[in-house]
Amino acid sequence: MRLWSIHPGYLDSKGLLAVWREGLLAQKVLSGKTKGYRNHPQLQRFRKCRFPLVAIRIYLLGIYQEAKLRGYAFDRLRINLSRGVLAKRIAVTKGQVAFEFEHLLTKLKIRDFSRYKKLRKLKKVILHPVFRKVTGRREEWERGGRRGSLCAR
Repeated sequence: MRLWSIHPGYLDSKGLLAVWREGLLAQKVLSGKTKGYRNHPQLQRFRKCRFPLVAIRIYLLGIYQEAKLRGYAFDRLRINLSRGVLAKRIAVTKGQVAFEFEHLLTKLKIRDFSRYKKLRKLKKVILHPVFRKVTGRREEWERGGRRGSLCAR
């Protein structure tokens, strides 16, 4: 499961479809409607929110909006919208953002080389609207590689 902190506009079509599917799974997990993935580290930051379901739903709305801009027919009704307020955006460290962006570039180099060429020179990475950037290394919950091995962009 990869719930990207970076803006969904950077994702290729495979990445956008995958994050939609994985975001819907995360919504199910946080709703208590599935037994699998309950302890997945990507969910920790949503669970830390006062209203985790509101946070994941806002996350999914961001994915939905990007898909709509691209002409995809994602079903908005799959986002279980309800009343609630997300008082603060979710903090994500600069190191985590750099890690995710480099991870995406690695995928794009293979899957969508033209997108890779456009993004590899990017100086400032925009986040998904539900997140806000804070100082710090890669998140403790992130799997793979050496923690903090990539510097923030």
